[in-house]
Amino acid sequence: MSTSDLAVDAAGLVKRFGRHGSDTVTAVAGVDLAIKPGEVFGVLGPNGAGKTTTLSMLATLLPIDGGRASIFGVDVASAPHQIRQLVGVTGQYASVDENLTGAENLWLFARLHGRSSRQARALADDLLDRFGLTEAAGKQIKNYSGGMRRRLDLGASLISSPPLIFLDEPTTGLDPRTRSQMWETIRELVANGSTILLTTQYLDEADQLADRIAVIDRGLKVAEGTPEELKTGVGESTLQLRLTDKSLVEDAAVLVKQIAGTAPVLTPEAGGLNVPLPDANKAADVLIALREANLSITSAAVQQPTLDEVFLALTGHATESADQNEEARR
Repeated sequence: MSTSDLAVDAAGLVKRFGRHGSDTVTAVAGVDLAIKPGEVFGVLGPNGAGKTTTLSMLATLLPIDGGRASIFGVDVASAPHQIRQLVGVTGQYASVDENLTGAENLWLFARLHGRSSRQARALADDLLDRFGLTEAAGKQIKNYSGGMRRRLDLGASLISSPPLIFLDEPTTGLDPRTRSQMWETIRELVANGSTILLTTQYLDEADQLADRIAVIDRGLKVAEGTPEELKTGVGESTLQLRLTDKSLVEDAAVLVKQIAGTAPVLTPEAGGLNVPLPDANKAADVLIALREANLSITSAAVQQPTLDEVFLALTGHATESADQNEEARR
């Protein structure tokens, strides 16, 4: 695929803040991105990693200090007005007028995009229905919940029907149910032909939504790949087995080692074996061997490394969301 066929083609993006010299802070230190049309591309990293700054440069909200970027073949630096017609941006905080109703906000945005009053009203009604906000259309935004505000803001970003949508941490601060609703909305956008660049610090969000992920830490891209590729790259899968007869765990362990080539970790009191798998395809061979040896199992599951483990292996520290989850378990 040529660079002109890419939805986003960025090479060596750099952004610095502050005066030249010792006070200068490099927020983005040479990030490359290549995003294909029709995919969800996740940019994963903790707060302060440079995710939002990268997105802001691509959206022409910040000037690019180094490197280059194009969107559908259009250069970001030299054609900012054209770029703004190609992208819709939903930031971390709703960019709506709290004293207007939901319908009035969308009507206003549509008018600013050159629609007639009648067209703007029809478009607002359609978006309100699409995002499940019809019943709240006449309410002032200050009376909306956080999830309703995010859905309205996402709707506003679609008024110009952009082929590329930037979602900057779209579910930050939302409860699990509303996050799930937002995920479903994002999937619908992709099904209808949109390309999405999603920044997030939530590992499960990237795992659920992204076709490919770039991991950014301290302004640098430290890895890129599909969720499965990233998981495979940092460790082995594990086959977790439970035997029907707990007394046969040792016999099963001998057989499993012969087939898999690695010694399983045993939990005899539970009849369990955890088998490291350098090759996940070995899982089927192990299960067939156990059945042929009449060693019955009650459960079997192949467990990949989690994205939490991926991020920790790549950066040496967890994301804030992982830290928060760990704190909640204590």
